[in-house]
Amino acid sequence: MTAARHQAALIERLREKGIGNEAVLQAILETPRHRFVSDAVARHAYRDDALPIGYDQTISQPYVVAFMTQALLEAGSPRIVLEIGTGSGYQSAVLAKLVKRVYSIERIPQLHRQSSQRLRELGIHNVSTRLGDGSQGWPERAPYEAIMLTAASPAPPEALLEQLSEGGRLLIPEGAPHEAQTLVRYARTVGGITREELLDVLFVPLVPQAG
Repeated sequence: MTAARHQAALIERLREKGIGNEAVLQAILETPRHRFVSDAVARHAYRDDALPIGYDQTISQPYVVAFMTQALLEAGSPRIVLEIGTGSGYQSAVLAKLVKRVYSIERIPQLHRQSSQRLRELGIHNVSTRLGDGSQGWPERAPYEAIMLTAASPAPPEALLEQLSEGGRLLIPEGAPHEAQTLVRYARTVGGITREELLDVLFVPLVPQAG
């Protein structure tokens, strides 16, 4: 099968698993996932599986990427999104097709360099990346209409909730490393913060920088 046919087959699998947002499906169809993994695993790029990207990190399962993106857009498409954990840059690239601007933070220098270069090579210019501690967010660019964490934490860092605009939502895998985790959506309303559990997931841990 050609890459295009593998991509089309993946989209059908995502539809069968309940992803119904056509804009999200189109963004995934148009994003060449094989460009975000090493040559050693590129032949598996369009399977619905997480894949290693080095440094004990993974590129998320396409279904999880689609589900999280759909959940972020459910209340309307945000203009500005903060992503915590750039990783390979794949989730950033998908989001870039759906929102005006993505700000993304990565703590591992090698992944930061690789993902930034990859996004430039693909002509994706509405993603800004930085190397740093994702748990502290990117306060200079706040507030954000949406924040997505692609690493697990027992609770959302307070700094991120403070950077969420009124009406904004935050997605986070909640739980301990290597244990059962739940994807949770928080929303900031006039009355305070609401919390909604969405999906069982498994992510690498969010690691704040020491000091």
